[in-house]
Parts: sequence; structure tokens; C-alpha cells
Amino acid sequence: MPGGCSGSPSTGDGRLRLARLALVLLGWVSSSSPASSELSLFSAVSTQPPLGYCPPPCECSEAARTVKCVNRNLTVVPADLPLYVRNLFLTGNQLAVLPAGAFARRPPLAELAALNISGSRLEEVRAGAFEHLPSLRQLDLSHNPLADLSPFAFSGSNASVSTPSPLVELMLNHIVPPADEQQNRSFEGMVAAALRAGQALRGLRRLELASNHFLYLPRDVLAYLPGLRHLDLRNNSLVSLTYVSFRNLTDLESLHLEDNALKVLHNDTLAELQGLPHVRVFLDNNPWVCDCHMTDMVAWLQETEVVQGKARLTCAFPEEMRDRVLLQLSSSDLDCDPILPPSLQTSYVFLGIVLALIGAIFLLVLYLNRKGIKKWMHNIRDACRDHMEGYHYRYEINADPRLTNLSSNSDV
Repeated sequence: MPGGCSGSPSTGDGRLRLARLALVLLGWVSSSSPASSELSLFSAVSTQPPLGYCPPPCECSEAARTVKCVNRNLTVVPADLPLYVRNLFLTGNQLAVLPAGAFARRPPLAELAALNISGSRLEEVRAGAFEHLPSLRQLDLSHNPLADLSPFAFSGSNASVSTPSPLVELMLNHIVPPADEQQNRSFEGMVAAALRAGQALRGLRRLELASNHFLYLPRDVLAYLPGLRHLDLRNNSLVSLTYVSFRNLTDLESLHLEDNALKVLHNDTLAELQGLPHVRVFLDNNPWVCDCHMTDMVAWLQETEVVQGKARLTCAFPEEMRDRVLLQLSSSDLDCDPILPPSLQTSYVFLGIVLALIGAIFLLVLYLNRKGIKKWMHNIRDACRDHMEGYHYRYEINADPRLTNLSSNSDV
């Protein structure tokens, strides 16, 4: 009992000290809590990325990283696009012109990888229109009447600096403008200049140029696209591939040439296609001319495996060969009508032109001297008449026997 009473004062003092220490700590914490809360709030704000908000004309999905501004009659690219956008659709608008830096923002749209501006009535794309998009991999400009496509549209606004483009897929289907808006220059050449400028598209893997009414491909347009794997040229008006080289497209996997105006593929083209290790060629719906010039192509088709659906290829001309399957033709079926050599044809054409000129000059001379010629004709007529009258008089004398005897006696 005495022992328990002697220990109670010390125990109470210890508890009192602990209580005082707790009060001091509580006061210090309460006095410093506003600063700590402000610090924690600042740190939270500083670590949160500036995602931006969705522009009023658009529909945004942050989860899908997609922004759609479709059929909104926009005349310019929205300036307040959210930074998280990875897929941007601007189809069905009235953009008309894409100026330099049309997508430049601060901070930049670093995540934008797929951009679709098809069917937005674009008529002009200026140099550097797609600058400051470091992650852009897919671009679709199809179904726009592009009358002016800058050679540096895909590289940069500074023509002296070659800026590689990050593009992997480029769609330029049905971009041919009306004939009155082509400004008397080659549409094929304009597109080719944009594809090869500064070698900016060396990393391109897919190129679609369908439905553009191309009559030919410029000679070196594919030389600047060595990484190409898929080339779509269907539904154009290509009549020949003689001047196009596929030799450097060693990674090419598909070549679409359907619905063109090809009549025959010559040996050089056949050899280049056969030399590509992975290619698949599509040649349907071309007006093949089955004459003696088709012999090499028929032999190649019968041996090669690169042409897909080759059993569907049929003759379109001449009329007697229409709908004949190319694979079933033999050399005896492929004849040419005997025609003059081209050099001789040219000579005869030139001769015909010279003779026509001589005839025209002769007629002009006759017309200018028509009065003199008329007088000359009258003189000839009078001379012929006098001659015929004398001949008639002598004939009458010879016909009368009495006059004949008198003539004979007078002669004696």
C-alpha cells in the first residue's frame, strides 16, 4: 500500500508532461497547416498536364485521344485543340487554304499522329503547312480540288533546309482540280514536285494516288520514295509505264494499277517487276491490245506469280480477240496487220504535206493570173477556130469531084 502511494506522484507528473508536449505539437501543426496545404496544392497543379478543353464546334474523347470537327463549315483549323489529341478529323469543312504552320501551337500538338482533312474543299496547301507536328504518321487530303500544292507542303516552309517528314502514310486520292483551275500547268508534275522535294518523304510506306486522271508518271517520282511498300494508282488514265522505274522499290509489297488505260507492258517494266522480291501486282480492267507486241507479256504472265488474279485478264482489242483470256493465248494468236514501218509512214506524211503546199501555191498563182489566163484561153480558142475553118474548107473541096478535077488541072 505505501509502495503504491509513493509511485503515484511521479506517474502523474509524467502524464502531465506528455499532455503539455502534445499541446505544443498540436499548436505548431495548426499554425503551419495553411502553408503546407498551399504547397501540396501547388505541387498537384504543377504535375498535372495542361490538357486543354474541347473547342465548341468539335466532339472530343479524351479516352480515345480523338477530336472530330466534322461538317462544321470551318474556314480555319481550330486554335484551341486539346493537347492530348492523337486522331484529328477535319472532314467536310470549308478550309480552302492551309497556310504555313496551320497546326503550330504552344505547346505543340506532340501527340497528333493521324490527320484527316478529306472533303474539305482545300484548293491550296502552302509550304510548311504541317510543320510542328513531330508525331504525324498518317495524312489524308483526299477528295479536295488541290489546284496549288506547294513543293514544300510536306517538308517545311524554309526551302533551303531539308526537313525530313515523319509521315508514313499519305493519301492523295481524287485531288484533281477542275480543268479551268489547273493554271495551264501539269497536275502530275505538281504532285511529283511535292513528293520529291528535299527528299522529305523518304520514310513513306504507303502512297495512294487513285482517281486523279494521271496520264503518266514523271520519270523520277519514285526514286525519292525508297521505303515505299504500298502504291495505289488505280482508276487513273495511265497509258504506259515505259518511263517509270520501280528498281529502287525493293520493299514494295503491293502495286495497284487497276482501271487504267494500259495496253501492254514492255520488257523493261516486266523485268523490274519480276526483280522485286515481295511485290504483288494488280492489273485488272485495263484495255489490253492482243497483237504481236503482247507476246512477251503473255509469256511473262504464264510464268510469273507476282500478278494477282492474272486469270481474269482479257483482251479488249482487236475486235476479233475481245474477251480472250491472256493466259490462254499462244504466239500464233498474236499477229500484227502488215503495216508500213514508222519511218516510211513519216516519209509519206511529209510527202503528202509537201504536195499539198505545192497544190495550194499553184492554185494561188492561177487565181492571181486569172485575167491573163482568160485572155490566153481566148487566143487559143480563136487560133483553133481559124485552123478548123481552113480544114473544113479543104474538106469541102475534096468532097466535090468537079472541084477535085479543077484542083488537079490547076496543079498541072
